[in-house]
Amino acid sequence: MATNIRKVKTTDLELKDRLVSIQRVTKVTKGGRTFSFSAIVVVGNENGIAGYGLGKAGEVTTAISKGVEDAKKNLIKVPILKGTIPHEQLAKFGGASVFLKPASSGTGVKAGGAMRAVLESVGVTDVLAKSKGSSNPHNLVKATFEALLELRDANTVAQHRGVDINKVFNG
Repeated sequence: MATNIRKVKTTDLELKDRLVSIQRVTKVTKGGRTFSFSAIVVVGNENGIAGYGLGKAGEVTTAISKGVEDAKKNLIKVPILKGTIPHEQLAKFGGASVFLKPASSGTGVKAGGAMRAVLESVGVTDVLAKSKGSSNPHNLVKATFEALLELRDANTVAQHRGVDINKVFNG
């Protein structure tokens, strides 16, 4: 789907982590049930760089720290213009579908649970967001990242088309 993946190096970044969801999972063996924890975590510098990761372990704190380490390996760069996104974007992952729309200054982040954590980690301060379909946090986070990966600012569009930036706006 997203062919324009923008990977980021983790050196010299001050990343804040947000726990999106934690679940107790069970493995049934002939000796009984074995409980462990699964955590999905979003990290970001609140300035256009974010990533998500999944951690599984026998203890909650270990699962979260594994999720943070995994998230640091999957960082992406997102174009942000004046605290909002450059254009509307629709994306889907599994059963979750998300719609992101730019908002004027002072609107705030109008988004639910998992999407809010992702958008705040990226550093978006004004956006209107709607999740349609499944409310599964894993798929919502992945769908939100799909939408953010497909965003392009005017400079990127101009470079891709091989024209001047003024021609992008004036046709």
